[in-house]
Amino acid sequence: MTHSTEPEPLTATLRVRIGQEDAHYGGHLVDGAHVLRLFGDLVTEITIRSDGDEGLLSEYADIRFTAPVHPGDYIEASARVVRSTKLRRFVELKAVKVIAAGGDSPSAARVLQEPATVCTAHATTVVPKPTARAATKARVSTLTGGR
Repeated sequence: MTHSTEPEPLTATLRVRIGQEDAHYGGHLVDGAHVLRLFGDLVTEITIRSDGDEGLLSEYADIRFTAPVHPGDYIEASARVVRSTKLRRFVELKAVKVIAAGGDSPSAARVLQEPATVCTAHATTVVPKPTARAATKARVSTLTGGR
């Protein structure tokens, strides 16, 4: 048995049901911004896990919307850090539909045998310099009397 010396990549996943209130277009389509908000939450979780700070999402790149999203669909969004520098995390993002709304009745839905990719993207997040965070924490501690 061989042991890898490389750490497992940092990942995060969300699964959500899309509500009726999320439909904005004819045909009950959900706007792409809804998926991008899920991606933003995932990037925030990544930076909290890796750096103890929410960081600042500075860029999306290569955004591709590949399938429609409707109310009642279940979307699973995932993020994976693909590269890190001292102050930046580069994150690969993917959202797939795992349950699709619709069918013979208004409340019908079906589990998809193969998840359908609805969006992919890459994101860059910036984390604060550790010394800046430590200085801010010390300042707050001084102002609050150490509380």
